[in-house]
Amino acid sequence: MTKYKYPYSFSIFKFIFNSSSIAKDPIPFHKALFTKSEGNSFSIKPFFSKPVVLTRDAEFAKYVLQKKHKHFEKSKIQTTYLSRYIGYGLLTSKGEYWLKQRRLIQPAFHKEKINSLISIINTAVKEQVNAIEPRRDFQSLYPLMNTLAFEVIAKSLFNFSAELETLNRLQYVIEKLQKFIIKEIRQPHKKIWYTVNGDIRKHMKLVKESRDIIDYIIEERKASKAEHNDLLDMLLQAKYDDGTSMTNEQLIDEILILFVAGHETTANALTFALFLLANHKEELNKAQKESEKFSSEDLSMYSFSNLSYIKQCIEESMRLYPPAWITDRVALEDETLGDYRIEKGTMIGVSFYEMHRNPEYWDKPKLFNPERFSEENRKENMPYYMPFGAGPRLCIGNNFAMFEMMLVIQNILKNYDIEAIKRDVKVNPLITLKPVDVELKFSKR
Repeated sequence: MTKYKYPYSFSIFKFIFNSSSIAKDPIPFHKALFTKSEGNSFSIKPFFSKPVVLTRDAEFAKYVLQKKHKHFEKSKIQTTYLSRYIGYGLLTSKGEYWLKQRRLIQPAFHKEKINSLISIINTAVKEQVNAIEPRRDFQSLYPLMNTLAFEVIAKSLFNFSAELETLNRLQYVIEKLQKFIIKEIRQPHKKIWYTVNGDIRKHMKLVKESRDIIDYIIEERKASKAEHNDLLDMLLQAKYDDGTSMTNEQLIDEILILFVAGHETTANALTFALFLLANHKEELNKAQKESEKFSSEDLSMYSFSNLSYIKQCIEESMRLYPPAWITDRVALEDETLGDYRIEKGTMIGVSFYEMHRNPEYWDKPKLFNPERFSEENRKENMPYYMPFGAGPRLCIGNNFAMFEMMLVIQNILKNYDIEAIKRDVKVNPLITLKPVDVELKFSKR
């Protein structure tokens, strides 16, 4: 009798046979297997390696990410492949080095620190929202939100110390790298081809360019001696226990991570939230009324309590479409997880997307219902809600992102009427969950 017991096992041969369609979009594959397994977890046993488990079980997820987090670490997909392109920062590092960096950087993202950034965020948001052109036709929403979110993170990091042309180039490079990263992760069997045809070499040149751009901005800031009260100032002033600061290479790693994690995820979330509001008139009207009453004068983090319904709409949107839709961990020793006994080296994927739509946890899970996150309901639902992850590796910028998104939605709804042409949205599950072909019409109010 085997000492290991895994969830429902899916045939590796069927997986290989369907690998092309799975690489393009794994979500339908995941959904079908959760349905077939009649449970919240399933497994696949690849040739010559340990099994892979995918789960949408909230208790399973909390055990791995929170309760016994020291018994699991991020896989090589995140710590090796991703770090080649976006550096060895908080998202991609592990072990003692990750803990050291987390302790160093965490204070910069405390609410009190973010409070000092709110005026910068608000100015950037207003500039971008005012730049939206009302048109008679429908326009693609994601590019607008992508540019907006990039501007906000760029201004918050560098305030106004970096040239617009430089930031535009950095945005272009980062987007090119993100697209290639997912190709390499999803289709590892093509790695030799990517080497032969020069794709890897070409993208490693882009990595060097992105790092050179950020290094130049850092050196310029150090030489200027000026104070900008932005994230770069906070990172430059951060000290380890021995009184030393981060090297330029470490700063570049962390800044690249903040760009990747802080701008694309926010752009995705804003696109989904606005699309859902445009398709739900009652909720839109309620959010619009709240936006009209909100004053941005003497703005502070305490002002956001006056945007409680808009916050609920964002939270419900992130339930349906969590930007960080999946994560993974590898077991560092044999583990017992409920009824299962898994072997050291097993990779465990946690699907936040499926957990947030699990009918065991949510009534009418496909329905957009912001009231799930009202004061009287949120306590009941929070155990099954993990849009920013869970445990010690909870997204460090969660408060920053929420304040930014609330300001964006408030500004847009106060200034524009929005209308959608489609009822359903397509998704592209890359490193983050990206919306596809979302179009809105903006009419000046």
